[in-house]
Amino acid sequence: MPRNPDPREPLIVASFELAAERSEDLTPDVYARLFREQPEMEILFWRDTNHQIRGEMLTRVIQAILDFVGERLYSRTLIQSEVVVHEGYDVPPEVFRTFFRTVRDAVREVCAADWTAEWEAAWESLLADLDYYVTHPDQAETQALA
Repeated sequence: MPRNPDPREPLIVASFELAAERSEDLTPDVYARLFREQPEMEILFWRDTNHQIRGEMLTRVIQAILDFVGERLYSRTLIQSEVVVHEGYDVPPEVFRTFFRTVRDAVREVCAADWTAEWEAAWESLLADLDYYVTHPDQAETQALA
C-alpha cells in the first residue's frame, strides 16, 4: 500500500538542491561541525586520510534523509541498524542525533538568506522524527509505525 506523500519532501529536497548548487561538497563543513560538537569522534576517522569515508557516510545519510521523506523504503531500518552497528565503534546514539542536525546546519548555512521558515519547520519536524528512530533502535518496537 503506497504511503501518503510527506509534505516535507519538496521542502527538504529544495533545500538540498539549493545547497548542491552553491557548494561542490558539504563534507568538509559537515565534519568540521561534527568534530566541534563531538570532538571524541574525530579519532575514529584516523584512517580516512583522503576523506572518502566521510564523503561516503554523508552521501548515505543524505540518501536516507531523502528516502525518509520520500518513499521510505529503507531509511527507518537503516538508521536503526546503523545505530546498533556503530555502538560497536563506540559511537553513541547521541552522535547520530548530532550528525543529522549538523547536516541541516550545513545546508542552512550554504543556503544563507534563501533559507525559508518553511524549510526550517520541515527540517525541525524531520529531525524530531529521525531522533525517534535513533533513540528506538529496536525494529520490533517500531514495526507498527511503518
